[in-house]
Amino acid sequence: MSEINASNFKKEHGNLAPDLVGVTELTSPIYFVPPSGDTASRPSDCEPGTLRFNTDHGSLEVFRGNTIGWEQIQRREEQYLGGSNVAQAGSNKGTGVRGLIAGGYDADSSTGQDRATIIDQITLSTLGNAVDFGDMVTGASSRGALASSTRFVLAGGFFQGNSLKDEIEFSHFAHTGTALDFGNLKEANEAPSGLSDGVRGVFMGGGNPSPNGGNRIQYINIATTGDAVNFGDTTHAWYAGFGFASSVRGIAGGGQTPDSPNNMNNGIDVITIRTTGDATEFGDLTENSGGRYAAGGSSNATRGIIAGGRYNPGTYTNSIGFITIATLGNEVNFGDLTLARWEIHGGMASSTRAVFQSGDSPGIPSASADNRIDFVQIATTGDAVDFGDTIDHRRGMASGTNGHGGL
Repeated sequence: MSEINASNFKKEHGNLAPDLVGVTELTSPIYFVPPSGDTASRPSDCEPGTLRFNTDHGSLEVFRGNTIGWEQIQRREEQYLGGSNVAQAGSNKGTGVRGLIAGGYDADSSTGQDRATIIDQITLSTLGNAVDFGDMVTGASSRGALASSTRFVLAGGFFQGNSLKDEIEFSHFAHTGTALDFGNLKEANEAPSGLSDGVRGVFMGGGNPSPNGGNRIQYINIATTGDAVNFGDTTHAWYAGFGFASSVRGIAGGGQTPDSPNNMNNGIDVITIRTTGDATEFGDLTENSGGRYAAGGSSNATRGIIAGGRYNPGTYTNSIGFITIATLGNEVNFGDLTLARWEIHGGMASSTRAVFQSGDSPGIPSASADNRIDFVQIATTGDAVDFGDTIDHRRGMASGTNGHGGL
């Protein structure tokens, strides 16, 4: 075991030996053991860049300042960059940008209303049907969803028996299997709008109690675990809206609200993700008389796509609109989905493609739930093209991707 002799070091300005905090000895000439401890023992008054090993998570973590806090340091798996590693059992290495589609009402069940636990997976760069990835902890529909390059996070939603829940859970994109517990929302919540910059995840709005919309904004640090923290308020109360983000801005809106005569929220809100505070107005939805209840939302780093939904007086739509995230303004027409539907509750994206899962569609068998997946090329405009099918007929699912729109 080798000791560090502090007298051999110099400060940046002066000849005095530096202060060494935590690290006092090296166990080898080729590695060192950093300070360690559980989550509860994290210091809160340290300098940004402080490094420690978290014994609860089994990983290194770094303090990124008071706004972000502690963040796990994780290896960027090769599959996130489209690597060519051979897939291993229980692993998804070498598969490119992966999308996960979770839960929903199981229209193929005996009642057509059972909450599914299944998580489907697709690879966004190819076309084809979804395959099995794993399961949520508990069957649920109408959940909020967001993701980083390594984790897929689900929150709230309706569980079996129409009970409204506050649970947050997550899956590792790199490993198939059952999801893990993350923490809890501030309250039980239906269909909050989820978005992230790849580091911080934000849930905006949501029904509590359903069907009244809420205006709370709350956030989590995706690489860790723990309960959501207050961020601010949306400009209007809503639930079952859409959400997406760039590396700086979070955009959310639409859905159903008690603040409008027709219960449709046509507003679009914007936040700066790495700060806290109330949302401000971005613009308005203009398609479908300004209503998009339970629409899909997805984006790359520059353009956000909004697809489908329902509008007053309860009419399903197949229209697609878009906004430019870095500006302010109203929704602009993009094209049409292959089939009118609502209860999409999310979307997936690479840097070039936006993909939307199935939902509730009129005239479709299996209790009105469709199983088709559509996609568009984000940089263009035009109608969606068939991508493939989900494993079964479900609606009210949630989705996310490790590609995160190319961020």
